[in-house]
Amino acid sequence: MKALPIDPAPRSYPEHVLLCDRSQRGAACAPAQQTTDEVRQWLLHEAIHADNLMLLYEEYLWRCRAAGLPIDRSSLHVGTLHPQMVGLAWNWKADDAVCDEVAAFAGALSQDAFTKNPLYKVLVDGETVPLNLENREEADAYPLMQELAAEGYTAYTAFPLSSSGKRFNGITFATKHPGGYPEDKVAVSLELVNLFALHIEKHIVQRIARNVADTYLGPLAGRRVLEGEIRRGDGEAINAIVFVADIRDFTGLADRLSGPELTAVLNAYFERLSSAIENHGGEILKFIGDGVLAVFQQGEAAASQAALAAAEDALQAIDDLNRAPDGDLPDPRAWQPLKIGIGLHKGDVFFGNVGGADRLDFTVIGRAVNEAARVETLCKTLSRNLLLADPVVQDLPETDRERLELMGHYDLRGVAQPVAIYSPRADGAVLPNPAET
Repeated sequence: MKALPIDPAPRSYPEHVLLCDRSQRGAACAPAQQTTDEVRQWLLHEAIHADNLMLLYEEYLWRCRAAGLPIDRSSLHVGTLHPQMVGLAWNWKADDAVCDEVAAFAGALSQDAFTKNPLYKVLVDGETVPLNLENREEADAYPLMQELAAEGYTAYTAFPLSSSGKRFNGITFATKHPGGYPEDKVAVSLELVNLFALHIEKHIVQRIARNVADTYLGPLAGRRVLEGEIRRGDGEAINAIVFVADIRDFTGLADRLSGPELTAVLNAYFERLSSAIENHGGEILKFIGDGVLAVFQQGEAAASQAALAAAEDALQAIDDLNRAPDGDLPDPRAWQPLKIGIGLHKGDVFFGNVGGADRLDFTVIGRAVNEAARVETLCKTLSRNLLLADPVVQDLPETDRERLELMGHYDLRGVAQPVAIYSPRADGAVLPNPAET
């Protein structure tokens, strides 16, 4: 997950906490006036259909204010299952009418912003922490409470929701109401929070399911599975650029390195290829040993350009890795230089579920996949690290085609006619358009 390219002002977030989304609908997202019973009925009926927790949370808080509950600041914190994130949070304030969604990464758990915060006791120990910010001693107990007291808040309460893995989920409320949160509002406020917590549970489960599907299937395939394409044979025929890559002499590499060392090198390689592919809109479908299978389907010319750009970025990233290895990798003498081959081909493939009755794989199959793999195997034969089959080249703009040279026409097993194979010129020179030669 990446931070949005927006200025977080008027907010700021500590290291390892990234802004993911923001809403500034303000009070207009809820009725101007309503009763607490109307908020209750909304939570029991209409709110069930909400599909965005940030917007639901924002509307819930503005509805509470419309019902006379003096909530001026609130935050919601949940754990998640994700290869990089440890949790998500939503931060809302009435003063600036901003509701943010942020992602917390592992490093956030050791930051003072977490360890010296009442939330630590809530999320780690499951404690409820009520604080009277009009009491100097309680206001000075935590750096955040000092800030809130200086801003005019009079009371703050953080309490746990259900447990999520090793840590609890939690929610906080703060008010500027003189004398703190009114006693006659506490019972109904807790009732509404308990109802809202049921929605939180549903959204956490949905988010985790999406994270797992995205992580193991890819965003596109994962979304389609979650939307119901779960039966064997579900899928569609698509026209796409197929991207196949693997490491040269991987067998020798495996002989020289221990299991953990080989895994570290593989992860460094996969990370660089994944970034290059995803940055150019590709969808990674599978890691097979040292191989990568991906597709690009943005439209004919765009897909070919994107796949070529991704391949060249990937090769540059591997070159950079050879020049400046990560510090946690084994002795470079055991694995350098790391060399890879990439083959690009274009054609119709089936994108969907294949496998046994109870064990499926969402992937691509078809001639173009097999042929892309055969193009990639030619990299070693031709001593090139990137090869493009003619159908890919035909879709490229002239500026890209001029950078390529024809390596020859090669028989691909199962293909009736030899296929023209191209590669970027080793010297970088511009030649006449290869599609016209």
